[in-house]
This record gives sequence, C-alpha cells and structure tokens, in this order.
Amino acid sequence: MTSTPSQTHPEIPSEMRLKVVLPTKILMETAAIKVIAEAENGMFCLLPRHLDFVTTLIPSLLSFVSPQGQEQFLAINQGILIKHGDEVTVATQNAVQGGDLGMLRKTVEQQFQLIDEREKTARSVLAKLEVNTIRHFIELGEYV
Repeated sequence: MTSTPSQTHPEIPSEMRLKVVLPTKILMETAAIKVIAEAENGMFCLLPRHLDFVTTLIPSLLSFVSPQGQEQFLAINQGILIKHGDEVTVATQNAVQGGDLGMLRKTVEQQFQLIDEREKTARSVLAKLEVNTIRHFIELGEYV
C-alpha cells in the first residue's frame, strides 16, 4: 500500500492559506494549492511545501488555484508577498479580484485610472502648496 506525502508526514501541509491585505481591510482569505505572482526579477510559483519566502511584487496579475482546482486572479498594484509555513500573505495598496481576465482587465483599467487621476490631483495641490510656501519665505526675507 502506497501513501501520499501528507499521510506519511501529517505536519507537512497540502494547501496554503492565502490572505490579501489592503491598507483598510482584508480583501480575501482563502485556501490555495498554488500561488503564482510576479516580482521584479520575474514570475514565480509557490506550492505548500516550498521554503519560506519574502519578495516585493510589481503591478501584475496574481493567480492562485483553489483546492478544488479552480484558478482565480487578482490584479495588484504592487506589494509584498510573505510565505511563512502554510501562510501566504500579500500586502498591497490596491487589488482587484476577478475570475474572467477580460472583465478583470476592464475593472483594473477603470479603478487604477481613477486612482492615477486622484494621485495627479494630489500632486498638483501639493506642488501649489510648496510654491506658495516658498513665495511666503521669499516675502518674509524681503521684510527682514
């Protein structure tokens, strides 16, 4: 009678717990048998028995396979991935979950474009504040 690795070594996990954390909430927490992500030096795959791992993620698609064999996708802005034991945690500023890649792409374009517009507005306001502050210092220097 042959046995599977999980039967001979019950302490070795056969699945991982994937947790995706945003600054304001936990986006998802689920079981996964495989996680595929992309770092600065390329794509990689994590399986339950892999060694612990930490890396920074670039804006890309993160995919994972559920224990039932269903592949799911997340678009992430950028972030940090930590694998410790059977826990995989992804911390990112923004992520969008979706099953259909076409719909996910449209959603990402819309949401990330809105974020880009907000960031541009914030940078513009900050630049105006900096200019006004410098102008006030110059004016103060003229009176001293």
